[in-house]
Amino acid sequence: MNLKEYILPKNSMVGGWYIPHGICDDLITLFKEREEYQQPGVVGPPLRIDPDEKRSTEVPIHPSYNHPTFILYKKLIGSIIHLYEKKYPEVEEFSKFGLGESCQIQYYKPGEGFKKWHFERSSGKENRCLVFMTYLNDVPDGGTHFKYQDLTTPAEKGLTLMWPTDFSHTHKGQITDKHEKYIITGWLGFA
Repeated sequence: MNLKEYILPKNSMVGGWYIPHGICDDLITLFKEREEYQQPGVVGPPLRIDPDEKRSTEVPIHPSYNHPTFILYKKLIGSIIHLYEKKYPEVEEFSKFGLGESCQIQYYKPGEGFKKWHFERSSGKENRCLVFMTYLNDVPDGGTHFKYQDLTTPAEKGLTLMWPTDFSHTHKGQITDKHEKYIITGWLGFA
């Protein structure tokens, strides 16, 4: 599948490509249908609920979950990995890696979000090398701030970002008081 690139500064090491809108709609439907799995978002380590840092509702999706929408989304992430490797060929030198922990479909009501600066690998317990995130709906002023890149990506439906998990890519959500926001995010770890 040919995915349109969202052009970002190459030295940011953040890649962006668009997935089809229908997949985004189907992932939002999947979130709503799995109401019994909805839980408050956590921060950490140590893992904890802290509404001052992050307020969201999340549904974990295990990598082996065989729903057709999730299977297709994983294939699209595989395509994005290859595009990211073309943009940053050093990634091809990584040991074997893949999706090893649950993805999270996250819902933010107006005024909610991940308000604290954070990054995706802050302890030895997190076997993560790359992170990905897809905006599932358009959210004016609802993007993501990357601190050291001095970059804010827009929350555009289908835009899927990939970046390194370490402190060099400290980031936080752009909070909107007017709009709902849906994303799906996950982590690639070494096998």
